[in-house]
Amino acid sequence: MALPDPNALIQRLIDKINNSRFFTISLGLHILLILIFGGTVMYQAVQEPPDFEGEGSGFVAAGEAVAAPQPTQIQPQQTNFTVTAPTTQSNPTTAITAMTATPLDFTMQSVIAPPVVAPTTVDAAAVAPAPAQVTGSGMTGADAAAIGAFKQGWGKGKGTGSGTGVRQREFEFIAFLARYDGGNWNSTVQVRNDQVIRGSLPNLLYYMSKVSANKIKTNERNVKIIKLDSDELFTTKPPFIFMTGTRDFKLTEKEVENLRKYVRMGGAIWGDSSVPGQRSRFDIAFRREMKRVIPDVDKDFEPLPPNHPLFTKAYFPEIKQAPPGLNFYAEPVYALKIFDEVAIIYTANDYGDMMQIGLTPDNQIDLGRNASGDYVATNMTIWQNRDIYMNNLTEESVQRSYEFGINLVVHLLTRWDDKVKSAPRL
Repeated sequence: MALPDPNALIQRLIDKINNSRFFTISLGLHILLILIFGGTVMYQAVQEPPDFEGEGSGFVAAGEAVAAPQPTQIQPQQTNFTVTAPTTQSNPTTAITAMTATPLDFTMQSVIAPPVVAPTTVDAAAVAPAPAQVTGSGMTGADAAAIGAFKQGWGKGKGTGSGTGVRQREFEFIAFLARYDGGNWNSTVQVRNDQVIRGSLPNLLYYMSKVSANKIKTNERNVKIIKLDSDELFTTKPPFIFMTGTRDFKLTEKEVENLRKYVRMGGAIWGDSSVPGQRSRFDIAFRREMKRVIPDVDKDFEPLPPNHPLFTKAYFPEIKQAPPGLNFYAEPVYALKIFDEVAIIYTANDYGDMMQIGLTPDNQIDLGRNASGDYVATNMTIWQNRDIYMNNLTEESVQRSYEFGINLVVHLLTRWDDKVKSAPRL
């Protein structure tokens, strides 16, 4: 068989290529594009994506060392200051030369004339007031003088000195029962025609006069009603005012202002709840309103400890703590202080109702009557309900209440003596 002509085959292939040149060009371009872009994608696909650790809005590739920026090296230059001698000018001037700077090279030249201050001679005594003399309690000489004048009329006769024992001293005063807006201020007394005719405070004063052999010159007639917004507090100058009740009450602004001035001058408030124990309506109201009278944020009612002078320098030293009151309540004695002395004293054991039971000087229950047949000292409703609604009403417990009451009053009469005596003189 004859072999095909090679030249004919080549010619036929050339003809085929010529007929399909567009296909061939297109195929070549596709092959070129695949080689260029396909290789790039394949390279990226096989790269290991880095891990990122970030804080805030920045990210740092894990394991990547970040070069810290190198601090700019500044060649220190010697700063030359030329100081001219000070001149005696009233308005010294300061001249500063121009400052020139070149990169990484600072040069400053200055000429500064310091200000001249003429020395002055100051009379310190004429400029600064003399410092107030203050005791450890914060009492100044002026405070002591005012309190000394306020209490001056309380001590009478012999034995008025502060170094004299309380049983040898003599006193004379009028007791006031506080009449305040709202509440039942007369809960432990009987009042007729605006006069206190019997009850707790008259009984205490009567007993006090008798057992002291009238050295404490007062009696049941010396109880007066006083309105707390009255200026009589400052003219009569009582050593204390007695506040009691069973209900909620709110003092007026004038009453608060008067009481604040009164205790600052040396007077005292004795509050006695007519409902024994804490959290009664009167207990809550009295504590709240007295904090308005002494509004210091660092002061609050505090219990008086057994070593307080109320117990250690007492008229009846055998009373070493607050005795149990009505229904055996034995709350401590609470106080708010000014100049570290009692200004407001509070008994929550209802001694007022205990003292509605009259006591004779020989410590017997007083069941005496007047010409009209009225009991002169004892509230018979309370006495007849003893051991039913009201407990702890015995001769002994009533006597302890009176003795404690005398101790409290004598302490209020004498509490300023040592501080006023030792205070700095004006």
